[in-house]
Amino acid sequence: MSKVEDYRKKTNEELKIELNSLLKERFELRIKRGSGLNPKPHLFGINKKNIARVKTIIKEKLKNGK
Repeated sequence: MSKVEDYRKKTNEELKIELNSLLKERFELRIKRGSGLNPKPHLFGINKKNIARVKTIIKEKLKNGK
């Protein structure tokens, strides 16, 4: 999984920026769904998993003191 490796190489600040962009993307998907446009359903799951990955890596880095 190259995505996880890419996230691990980033600094905490870069991860926080990535997390904010993922949360914004999730919000936009929810707005599209609510307004009648039907975004692809699999995008919700992909977004949710990426958010979880970033949060996990942030916690690991904080725990290890990096």
